Amino acid sequence: MDLNKQTKRSPGRRGLLRGAMVACCAMALSTAGATAASASAPTARTAPTARTVNYVALGDSYASGPGIPTQVDATYARSDQNYPSLLAAARNWQLTDVSCSGATTTALAGSQGSRAPQLDALGADTDVVTLTIGGNDLGFSGNLATCAGLAAKDPTGNPCRTFFTSDGTDRLEQRVSDLAPKIAAALDAVRERAPHAKVLVVGYPDLFPDDGVGCTGSAVPLAAGDFAYLRDTEKKLNAMIADQASANGARYVDTYTPTVGHDMCKPAGERWIEPLVAAAPAAPAHPNAQGQQAMAATVERALRCVAHRR
Repeated sequence: MDLNKQTKRSPGRRGLLRGAMVACCAMALSTAGATAASASAPTARTAPTARTVNYVALGDSYASGPGIPTQVDATYARSDQNYPSLLAAARNWQLTDVSCSGATTTALAGSQGSRAPQLDALGADTDVVTLTIGGNDLGFSGNLATCAGLAAKDPTGNPCRTFFTSDGTDRLEQRVSDLAPKIAAALDAVRERAPHAKVLVVGYPDLFPDDGVGCTGSAVPLAAGDFAYLRDTEKKLNAMIADQASANGARYVDTYTPTVGHDMCKPAGERWIEPLVAAAPAAPAHPNAQGQQAMAATVERALRCVAHRR
């Protein structure tokens, strides 16, 4: 797929991460080894030796980065420019990335086709865990396909919202509520497998215009009246995930707020989320390379704030 020529210079990975690094504090999340006395010179001490931080990335396609060059694992649709890889490189951490396109909460503890359970990557020596999960449990891709199909018959109304609320109940809102105990169970399982790890639950970035005003064109074939409904559904999902993170001893990382203004309706060079008909090398309705950079910067900032509060 060809890249559209961008009219604005994309922010580099270093620039985004550098901005994040000065936002909160200058403390790093690393562990120093104990100093040891020299046998021949009791008063001499060696310099502290930094211990490798073991970082495990769990989650779905918003973590794995499908379509973004370079894809390093076609089975998992995983990029070496996804936010876990960028974060690990910035911090010089040892990364075990088991994020996978299409993953659900079930795939964390159970197999996903021929793929091993993601939780198998965790252990007592795991120091940091990031988790992005929940969108596929909600039926993310199928929901958007349904909404796009309905929009073809009613492009100016809100057929998607009408469809999902036709029985008097918002079925997507109900799915968000039903998902809460699964998120809680996933976090319990992470804590059981990695009892000493710092766990960060990374939310979903801003997919649709935050003001609710949609865009027209074949790249985003959604009805004008459905953008606000889809925006609100994503916000409900993020809010639920944040609540479950807080209730289960994890830190929630808000990637929605920092990405407002860079949704799929923005032009190439400004958008960090690709439209339903993707132009940049990334999956439709997913972060492109700039979006993954922004997510990495946000997680980096959250880590520095945590360290500063200690």
